[in-house]
Amino acid sequence: MKYRSVFDIIGPIMIGPSSSHTAGAVRIGKVARNLFGRKPTWADIFFYGSFAQTYKGHGTDVAIVGGLLNFDTFDERMKTSLQIAKQEGIRITFHEEEAIPPHPNTAKIRLGDEQGELELVGISIGGGKIEIIELNGFELKLSGHHPALLIMHNDRYGAIAGVANVLAKYAINIGHMEVSRKEKGKQALMTIEVDQNIDDAIVEQLKALPHIIDVTKIVE
Repeated sequence: MKYRSVFDIIGPIMIGPSSSHTAGAVRIGKVARNLFGRKPTWADIFFYGSFAQTYKGHGTDVAIVGGLLNFDTFDERMKTSLQIAKQEGIRITFHEEEAIPPHPNTAKIRLGDEQGELELVGISIGGGKIEIIELNGFELKLSGHHPALLIMHNDRYGAIAGVANVLAKYAINIGHMEVSRKEKGKQALMTIEVDQNIDDAIVEQLKALPHIIDVTKIVE
């Protein structure tokens, strides 16, 4: 992992003792909340590796729930996030997993309500930086530090080109893009990180394209 500045190493302003165990966990939780699009009524949180061993002492549990509540890393409410979640009617369950993950600071979040569910896996790579490496069973690489589009689509010829043409039409530069699929010809997930936030009108144009199932945007 290459760091671009000293601030990447020091980490962000935050509540808590460790940038990887606290700020990173907050950001994993915030990405889950952003992708889900609303406050969940329940969340199962699975900790692996170092997270599983130290999450209580390092406040990783408090941090990741704060992220689910959409708190920033420096929010003073972070300290009481577990109580706030309970007050808001969100059932939180923590699980300590023994499986050895590819990265020691790994968390899986499964959350939902009566309308639907979402599952993602995130890792905290240091300095408050994260990567989302799995979403609803699709492999991906999402930093959570840039505006992004997650586009669920049918694995058909022209689907990717159609999306790229719309973004080019509005002079939106792509910083990172990848496509993941579970099976040829079935559903696939397009992950696109861009240099600026995407207007809702552009999202609606993307949704109207052939073979597109759903479009979710992540704002910076």
